[in-house]
Amino acid sequence: MPVRKNVRNRPVRSRGYAPAAGAGVLVIAALVLAVAALAVASYAVYATLSSPAQQLGQLTSNQIKNLVNLSYGRSATSIANTSGGSSFGHTTAGINQPLNASALAVINDAPNSYFETAGLMYLNGSIQNEVLPNYAPVNAFMVNNKPSVVYLGSITCIFCGENRWAMALALSRFGNFSQLFQGYSSYSDYDVPTLYWNVANYTRQDTLAVAPHAISLGAYYSSRYINFLPIEGQGNITGGFFIQSLPVIGAEVNNTGNATYKSVFSYLLGLQGSNSTSFKGTPYTIWGNSLFGGADAVDFGNTTPQSQSLPLTYMTHGQVLSQLGNPNDQFAWTEYAAADIYIAGVCRSINNTAPVCNLSAIQRIETLK
Repeated sequence: MPVRKNVRNRPVRSRGYAPAAGAGVLVIAALVLAVAALAVASYAVYATLSSPAQQLGQLTSNQIKNLVNLSYGRSATSIANTSGGSSFGHTTAGINQPLNASALAVINDAPNSYFETAGLMYLNGSIQNEVLPNYAPVNAFMVNNKPSVVYLGSITCIFCGENRWAMALALSRFGNFSQLFQGYSSYSDYDVPTLYWNVANYTRQDTLAVAPHAISLGAYYSSRYINFLPIEGQGNITGGFFIQSLPVIGAEVNNTGNATYKSVFSYLLGLQGSNSTSFKGTPYTIWGNSLFGGADAVDFGNTTPQSQSLPLTYMTHGQVLSQLGNPNDQFAWTEYAAADIYIAGVCRSINNTAPVCNLSAIQRIETLK
């Protein structure tokens, strides 16, 4: 596989955003020690929950309080404003508004030729941004005899924000969205324009209890090939990145009473015994029998070998959709290439029965590991 070039001014990160254990820089040492003690106590509580059923639904209120992640988490750094000094950040313009028909068509009706071109660019090394092809094999979560795309993310996470564009494009190859919604990552993570699968509660205050609407389930999506089962952590996007610990998210899912999502979360808990499949942070996605434990790509700008301009953090939703609708730069091609990685994961799971699986680039990507 070709070696990817480093991209200037990209966020410093691991492959995903983990629930943070540290406190903010102004927190006194005593509070830091208290948080550390809470983390130890949380692990002890988690370790006593020996079965998925216990982990999912049989938490006492005190256990829930001990398992809640108190801190806001680290934020991405070093994204430069290269748009001439203007500050697009700190906005909620149009948040939770559904995409209109023409914008939705950019996602649903993207031609397969875009995916083929991007895939070949990725394979020949002409994608300058980082794209992550590595996956871990898992057993697919089946519903109605169809494999599922399972997603665990957070609306406050910048990498989830970038990730959803490629996710939506990939999902469009196997079905279509009747609605998608405008969203943003958190302010301290540069509030990148993104898509929400459902209307989100973006002002919820983080508390020491399982609060109503702490998660959002489901999407306006249908497919003859796959199911799409997203679980999205919600939170106040005016703060930093935040996500509850895995058992608390499970308790929230259990509280919804949704039998399918309760089964999904039991499935996720069953993946936690192996380091290669365990949850290490958001985004966390399973595409049929392929698990991707991090963002698909580091794609926050229109990188070329000579220059970088108009990073994603200073685009509007309309600008992003315009580029995806008429790809002619590194940003758009990287999103399509990242979508190809996910598409290949699904094609491996459905015996290449969808038309997109016949693309030569997809077939070659399927062989990568």
